[in-house]
Amino acid sequence: VPELAQSAGMSLSSFHSHFKQVTGTTPLQYQKELRMIAARDLLRGGRHSVASASFEVGYESPTHFARDYQRKFAKAPSRENSTEPALA
Repeated sequence: VPELAQSAGMSLSSFHSHFKQVTGTTPLQYQKELRMIAARDLLRGGRHSVASASFEVGYESPTHFARDYQRKFAKAPSRENSTEPALA
């Protein structure tokens, strides 16, 4: 986020405020949302385990990833399968 603020020519607090005003969410929440969607796509592709998908999207702990995934999608990541189409 600091790099984004710098490239936008804004202070970190100004960038954070402007980002939230425009998107309705914080930069970190937005990043987490993108990571969860990417992980879901990996899991639905059928070639990644929960652990490998969690590491692929930047989580250090598969347990923490599984907990966040459950909160976001109301189901365990292990319940994803390749019968549901991945998002483009």
